[in-house]
Amino acid sequence: MDLIWTNVRIHLEDDEGLPQILARRLKVALQCISGLEVIRRALDARKKPELYFVYTLQFNLTVSPKEIRRILSRNPELREAPQEEPVLLPRPEKTLQHRPAVVGTGPAGYFAALALARAGYRPLVIERGDEVEVRTNKVRDFWQGGRLDPESNVQFGEGGAGTFSDGKLTTRIHDRRVHQVIEDFVRHGAPEEIRFLAKPHIGTDILKRVVRGIREEILSLGGEVRFRTKLTGFRFAEGSLKALIVNENEEIPAEVMILAIGHSARDVYVLLHEQGIKLERKAFAIGVRAEHPQSLINLSQYGVEAHPKLGPADYQLTYQDLATGRGAYAFCMCPGGQVVAAASEEGGVVTNGMSAYSRDTGGANSAIVVTVGEADFASEHPLAGIEFQRHWEREAFRAGGEDYKAPAQTVVDFLHKRVAEKFALSSSYQPGIVPYDLHKVLPEQVGAVLERALLSFDDKIPGFAGEKATLTGVETRTSAPVRIVRNEMGEALGFGGIFPAGEGAGYAGGIMSAAVDGLRATERVRALYKPAGN
Repeated sequence: MDLIWTNVRIHLEDDEGLPQILARRLKVALQCISGLEVIRRALDARKKPELYFVYTLQFNLTVSPKEIRRILSRNPELREAPQEEPVLLPRPEKTLQHRPAVVGTGPAGYFAALALARAGYRPLVIERGDEVEVRTNKVRDFWQGGRLDPESNVQFGEGGAGTFSDGKLTTRIHDRRVHQVIEDFVRHGAPEEIRFLAKPHIGTDILKRVVRGIREEILSLGGEVRFRTKLTGFRFAEGSLKALIVNENEEIPAEVMILAIGHSARDVYVLLHEQGIKLERKAFAIGVRAEHPQSLINLSQYGVEAHPKLGPADYQLTYQDLATGRGAYAFCMCPGGQVVAAASEEGGVVTNGMSAYSRDTGGANSAIVVTVGEADFASEHPLAGIEFQRHWEREAFRAGGEDYKAPAQTVVDFLHKRVAEKFALSSSYQPGIVPYDLHKVLPEQVGAVLERALLSFDDKIPGFAGEKATLTGVETRTSAPVRIVRNEMGEALGFGGIFPAGEGAGYAGGIMSAAVDGLRATERVRALYKPAGN
């Protein structure tokens, strides 16, 4: 019988194998256990430095029915594994005249395109930036020399913004498609451990290889991927899409477009608004990137500065400000990572965090951000949130010397509103930092809430607001400031054939939820249309 056992706690120093532990706890012979699979593994550090791994395990147990009943009755967290039922899509009545188009190669776009290619639709994928090999060089040139390519950078290019991040796959959504996304990541080169870790990550170095693998499979199945191909318009008539306009003057016939543009495609949002597609302002968050020695975070979370069985520790921090009603929280935490320049427009400074799979830089960083919403924006225009972001990015650019250096400050100096000539911890941000009072590059209320949040976080992680903590600003691209309104079939309201998906559509946040939203868009297309030529 296939069984699932949840909440199996094993001490970190227990070196006995998992099959042996199961056999001992179930009081059965070792040979009765087969097909053992780790479904999930998390760390329990509530009684640090006593640390435990907590597992969810699936395995086959070959014993008599009477013995099975005995074992189940004595172990309430042990149950029979459920059988997965296949998902059946409706049979479409219409046949496409042209191959579907997918705009964007982030997780929403690439997973949508991959699913379409496997179903025989031979999609055309267009990406404004470069393939990941070329894009990597463009990003390196920007970090080292301040030479920004507005079309190919940390935000734009193959793989989307997540490629130059941490490759975090943590998600709060409970969706059957999550398993499919994880399996496809592994299939294309991600570590197998992402199948079971409670907080899986791939790392930007491995993620680059993964997105190349996804591209190659799409091509092998008859799809096409075009880089340096920017959506600049579309033709719409008689209630449905007729064609895409790319690079200003090339028309590509298409009845279906999955629009997976990412949260920073500001010019595409302008295009959509001008064409009459309904957009809404959306709340997001703004703040700074905080950096600490990784050993400080490890000591707080594990009770030790390092442990051979544990990677660098992460943290999740939240704060609710009673005076303003705003929330503050840590976002995109990168253990063993670095702070990176993430601008996509000339004349703006944007910070983000990144780490490789090894997470071995010795520094921990995360965005510490405060919620902002419609009341903070200068107008009721649907794109007012974009202008809000842009204003503070330009203020940070001026503060840094107008060469993409970032304004920075120690936490202690930030709390005292002073600027020191030297930093207790040098920031890993490239192209470099400039001492500056970060209150001047943030909305006044955001700066005040950040002060109180940092002190609150210091109560939870001693030293968080101490001498070894540095802040770099500004962090503005936490999520899309716009939502593209969709109907019940996932199409842009009033625009048949246009399927907004992922973070850029305003319905996802992070790699996993964006990929899942891309798969949903694919299912809707497949429910409406047969592939061209069928």
